[in-house]
Amino acid sequence: MNKKQTIFSSSLALAGISLIGIVVLLLMDYQEGASLLVLSFFAFLLIGMQGYDRFKGFSFTVWVIAAVGVSMTFPSYITEVAGYKTDGFIVPLIQLIMFGMGTTMGIKDFQGVLKMPKGVIVGLVSQFTIMPILAISLAILMDFPPEIAAGIVLIGSSPSGVSSNIITFLAKGNLALSITLTAFTTILAPFLTPMLMKLLAGQFIPIDSFQMMISIIKMIFVPIIAGMVFNKIFKGRAVWLNIAMPYIAMAANVIIIAVIVAAGRDSLLEIGLLLLLAAIIHNASGYVLGYWGCRLFKMNKIDSRTIAIEVGMQNGGMAAGIASELGKAATLGLFPAIFGTWMDISGSFLANWWRTAPTGEDDSSELTDSPQSRDLEK
Repeated sequence: MNKKQTIFSSSLALAGISLIGIVVLLLMDYQEGASLLVLSFFAFLLIGMQGYDRFKGFSFTVWVIAAVGVSMTFPSYITEVAGYKTDGFIVPLIQLIMFGMGTTMGIKDFQGVLKMPKGVIVGLVSQFTIMPILAISLAILMDFPPEIAAGIVLIGSSPSGVSSNIITFLAKGNLALSITLTAFTTILAPFLTPMLMKLLAGQFIPIDSFQMMISIIKMIFVPIIAGMVFNKIFKGRAVWLNIAMPYIAMAANVIIIAVIVAAGRDSLLEIGLLLLLAAIIHNASGYVLGYWGCRLFKMNKIDSRTIAIEVGMQNGGMAAGIASELGKAATLGLFPAIFGTWMDISGSFLANWWRTAPTGEDDSSELTDSPQSRDLEK
């Protein structure tokens, strides 16, 4: 066993010891000490996982599970820090994520539609029809409270996000198609998301579609444009930023999930299992309908898998930001947090399955190279 492998194995052993310590301290009703050990457990676990190829793809999933676990167990540590309400961090964190997305984008990314029009058109139509229809169906059939039901429609009406690009990369999908679809759905979101919310969620809560459009433009559109300008000016001179942004985006997503779960803890204890069931059905149906919809249009399996991931994985951060802007993070934002948590878990398993699953066909995609794909590969 080499030195690196020894470190990884030792980290896993320390994670096991930390877990035993957590159980002992909880049995002794010493929650403060247990909370510190929870952080140690996940830190050692994440370090240890890096030594095993089959576990690396689950690192982000472990972070998400850790965030939810800590938020549910110790919400007071999450909802307020040094006298400041942490839900105020949600919108700035989303703007940071969107700025990072913009720094990896250029005009050429929007020309992808000219190189693969079929995939982009099918993906866009699928994104803004399948998930909204599934959302309103689940909200009505499962009879959730009005603001919770509106939150289901909100996540269904949102675009895809950077998580879908990461999962597509891990699944060995058509990353260029994934990035192009994410770019287009994000740019269309200020117009289509408020319209869909007014049409579908207006029966649950009052929807000011114009104010929602302004919020999305401020939260999504402006930071992306600023990132693209930054990329244009400093292209090739800020390589460190392209390397760091995926990690910053993942960390920001974890913090957003933690804050919303902590804020909505009481509601989760009441209807959490039902919300999780709705998230599983919504997410899985998005994958299935997205994939088979593409196959009906005679698309190859690689592109069909890519669009399935784009459809099944939504921009939970944007949905959470809208809820926070409306002052309803603990209700309207609750399902987006649950959905975002589950989609990262399911996406990790799906990626690890698809990356090794044979297709039995020539899967030459219409576009396979882009600056973003090279950044992710690094």
